[in-house]
Amino acid sequence: MNFAQCRAYLDSLQVMGIKLGLDSVRTLLNGLDNPHLRYPTLLVAGTNGKGSVCAMLTRILSLHGLRAGLYTSPHLVSVEERIRINDRQISSPEFCRVLTAVRQVADKLLRAGKLPSPPTHFEVLTCAALSYFHEKRVDIAVLEVGLGGRFDATNVVTPILSVITSISRDHEKYLGLRLAHIAFEKAGIIKPGVPVVSGVDKRTAAAVIRKRARELEAPFTGVFDPPNRFIALKGERDRGYKFIYKTPEKRFVYSPRLLGYHQGTNAAVALSAATLLGRRWRPLQEKLILRGIAEAFWPGRLETVRRSPRVILDGAHNPDGALAVRAYIKDFIRQPLVLLFAVMRDKDIGGLARILFPLAEKIILTKFSFHRAAEPADILDQARSFAGRILIEPDPGRAYRSALAEARRRKGSVLVIGSLFLVGAIKALLAGKRDIA
Repeated sequence: MNFAQCRAYLDSLQVMGIKLGLDSVRTLLNGLDNPHLRYPTLLVAGTNGKGSVCAMLTRILSLHGLRAGLYTSPHLVSVEERIRINDRQISSPEFCRVLTAVRQVADKLLRAGKLPSPPTHFEVLTCAALSYFHEKRVDIAVLEVGLGGRFDATNVVTPILSVITSISRDHEKYLGLRLAHIAFEKAGIIKPGVPVVSGVDKRTAAAVIRKRARELEAPFTGVFDPPNRFIALKGERDRGYKFIYKTPEKRFVYSPRLLGYHQGTNAAVALSAATLLGRRWRPLQEKLILRGIAEAFWPGRLETVRRSPRVILDGAHNPDGALAVRAYIKDFIRQPLVLLFAVMRDKDIGGLARILFPLAEKIILTKFSFHRAAEPADILDQARSFAGRILIEPDPGRAYRSALAEARRRKGSVLVIGSLFLVGAIKALLAGKRDIA
């Protein structure tokens, strides 16, 4: 397949939607000669923060001279972003070659009746990533769980370390309404005897994860459990925070490149995971662990893409993520704020509006190209108390230009938020792409 055919094939798989379960991906990987069994893996789950933690861990491993594969989702602009080795994403020709190989095996298994239905978009991409990492002889692969954990396609691996970053409400249709239910699904990545690092600080959810680790005799590290201490010191203007993380054995001081109080907690999780990995797998130097945290970058997370007027992109799409962004805006952005907002229709739109909309003098509602995107008018229906500040512009390109004009007029800043799909659309616009509508 050429690249256009690869894109068309992946688009055709989108109709499969989300299919939770491991049978199909195991069958497909078996047809590919089980590449995921040929190298060690780290498996990272969580409601928020897992992409940032994956980026930090990959940077740490890269600084040690290791070939570290990184598989994440979703992508922002191009699908190749999901598959990386160290700081380099897979090239388009290599992506198509690997995807073609996966498709050929899938089609063969379908004809033989060994696959009851075509694999999903995520299953195919997961198999492509796992195959590519084996082909390129990575020393280790860092895998971000897509949805939940227990039935996510990435959970076919037996990692050398499992990480759960945080638990909050999101994807309730699939994971349940209660935090205990969500925690149970995330805890599904814990394997017998495999150490688990947890950054979960909500008592009920943390208890579920700790119980599951105990049942499977998996050594458990609660990053924020006593006597460990986490301290944040606020810096000047937009320079962010300095953090101190203390354990009975060590005291770590660090300032992540990634901005926000929440990135300090994400960094503590990555630091704990890397320290444990250094004890149980191969030595990792503390100075390089801290350097990795200081250097790691992950796009679409309080990312400044323009200075005058300042434009910040963030993919927060659930209340906890929105609260983290709000805290940063209140601490460091002293200019009037223009909010550019779009969201999936199955998210907590009212909750996001209550958290984010009071920050802004002007709110511009738009829409991105995806079948689950909310209509701007439907967002307005759930945010009527802010109607006097709201402008509707369905086209994201025109909406972005309107936000810039408003920010210039008010001598303020722009915050683009609500979905990683919106962040991707704006990044495509800034990169000169045309297909952002």
